[in-house]
Amino acid sequence: MKLRTLSLALCMAAITPFVSAKTLSVTTETGSIQVKTIVEGLENIWGMAFLPDGSMLVTERRGRMRIVSADGKVGKPLTGLPDIYAQGQGGLLDVVLAPDFASSKKIYFSYSEPGKGGNSTAVSFATLNGNQLEHVTRVFSQQPKINSSAHFGSRLVWAPDGTLFITLGDRYSEKDKAQTLDNHQGKVVRINADGSIPKDNPFVKTPGALPEIWSYGHRNMQGAAINPTTKELWTGEHGPQGGDELNIDRAAKNYGWPVITYGENYGGGKIGEGTHKEGMEQPNYKWVPSIATAGFIFYTGDKFPQWKNNILLASLKDKTFVRLVVEGEKITKEERLLSKELDQRLRHVVQGPDGLVYLVTDESKAKIYQLSPQ
Repeated sequence: MKLRTLSLALCMAAITPFVSAKTLSVTTETGSIQVKTIVEGLENIWGMAFLPDGSMLVTERRGRMRIVSADGKVGKPLTGLPDIYAQGQGGLLDVVLAPDFASSKKIYFSYSEPGKGGNSTAVSFATLNGNQLEHVTRVFSQQPKINSSAHFGSRLVWAPDGTLFITLGDRYSEKDKAQTLDNHQGKVVRINADGSIPKDNPFVKTPGALPEIWSYGHRNMQGAAINPTTKELWTGEHGPQGGDELNIDRAAKNYGWPVITYGENYGGGKIGEGTHKEGMEQPNYKWVPSIATAGFIFYTGDKFPQWKNNILLASLKDKTFVRLVVEGEKITKEERLLSKELDQRLRHVVQGPDGLVYLVTDESKAKIYQLSPQ
């Protein structure tokens, strides 16, 4: 009897890791957290936004948008999306709810738009009606279009005044255009919800400048968020081989790319003139070598009180969940988590209405993880 009991106990111990494989316990500097897999089976997730009922609106770069229920049930692709160039880094990108979603049912999404001359990042809004997108209306299209499958950006962030920030990549082969104001390469742009130009944009009255432009001299920004304390825009961008940046993104400022950078050419070799130049902004925080920064948030919930107003950031190359302590305008501490436990390219971080933290992965078999205190 004792032998049978021992054998049963051993069998139970052997299967325990399998049974609990979707939930991990991870020790952090601020206490233990639980990491739970809540969604599997999607492909290269890029963006995610919570709907009022707790379900999730999820984009897959291949050109699909789905609603995923709060309990992880994956819905069929929504109908009504516009034509999308889904090659290389291009495809269906970010998604956010309109500030008045409760009454308007509008969502905004960014994507790689094919057209004359090649492709570029575009933004449209649509009305969400069940499993359909209706009244799709384009409000922005990056100009000019070029033949490239790289560096599209693109995060969408609502400013406190109701305007929309759009981060745009330099398209890789067009990096020098990030320094001129007659195009949208390597820029942050700011528009009204209907696509019109805010009258207080910094270059509205500058001859030869596109009036949508907010800031310039960027490489490839795949992260952006509003600091809840200062109400200012922060952006995160990929450096080349080194020099990933976090910037406090201010009107009319030149962030230097490709004239100054802390990175180097792939395979080695200097880019530009060095790391500093008068009239060009220094990064607020940088990573050398690169970790491939992606989406991030300022955490404002109450489930992780020790993370209050910290930046929580996803990393693609290093497969790392990064916590940054912010004091005023300075980053005073960095903690890297989950690279060994998950071993997944992390694309974005989203705070749920429940105050928990959700991570999405950029993998062919992508997952959504829920982080909760333990």
